[in-house]
Amino acid sequence: MSSPNPPVPSITATELKQRLDAGERVSLIDVREPFEWDIANLGEFGARQIPLGDVLQRTDEIERDVDVVIYCRSGSRSAGAVRQLRARGFDRVMNLKGGLQAWAQEVDPDMATY
Repeated sequence: MSSPNPPVPSITATELKQRLDAGERVSLIDVREPFEWDIANLGEFGARQIPLGDVLQRTDEIERDVDVVIYCRSGSRSAGAVRQLRARGFDRVMNLKGGLQAWAQEVDPDMATY
């Protein structure tokens, strides 16, 4: 019997920061709501916002030729987005494990949390 939520490919905040610091091209997509983006985001690293409810209607905005990291506040909404996108053939999408909470804890302690 398969589990209802199979594990999704993920990357830790520390691993993501190392890749960004190394100059790797990684596309970042924030699936939170606009008011959440206003509190804290990874815009300085080129992140774009596509709210979770819009992801499947906006797949044309998601690159297929680079690794794409999807994130939210804690990693659960983004994990759902990764599952949906992988089911539609996006094989280079991964979840930011722990979301922005993990980023604030591991990488940027000055980031606002909520």
